[in-house]
Amino acid sequence: MILEPLKVPRGRDIPAPLLTELTALHAANREFQALSGDFPDPDDIRPEQVAAALAQELANPDTEVLLARDSGRLTGMVITLAHHPDPVDPDPWIGLLLVDPAVHRQGHGRRLATAVEDRFRAAGRAAVRLAVLDNNPKALAFWTACGYEIVGHRPDRALNRPCAVLRKPLRTPRPDA
Repeated sequence: MILEPLKVPRGRDIPAPLLTELTALHAANREFQALSGDFPDPDDIRPEQVAAALAQELANPDTEVLLARDSGRLTGMVITLAHHPDPVDPDPWIGLLLVDPAVHRQGHGRRLATAVEDRFRAAGRAAVRLAVLDNNPKALAFWTACGYEIVGHRPDRALNRPCAVLRKPLRTPRPDA
């Protein structure tokens, strides 16, 4: 898996072929889109909606959109936040992780999560957090299987949806003796 940041120069659009891939990835995750309410109609996600959502994310300098490719094909994406808007929260956040349903249950999500954790670990971060919508038990099961623990409950900042907040310490692996 290759992980690459989405770079869109200021004042430019996401290139059409990439936007087509990103729209397909969002639309393929229909179950999540129906739960999240991020798009008005989970059965009709349009490129301009995806472009607007990503532009809003990328407007924050602490946000990074990472694209996962396997054999040249977009298999997933993750949105990270280096600093949470709440000043008492010291941890970076995973804001969204999407994996193409065609490769679900093949380890892509776990590899993508691990790659993000490794990036934060390399940056000297001690832990990472994320929020899981209360109505998404599959996501909660995934993240707890990845070693995340529930540390609280609160509404999300964007749409006031009830969420579980999870945290995972990022321990530095010990060298083998």
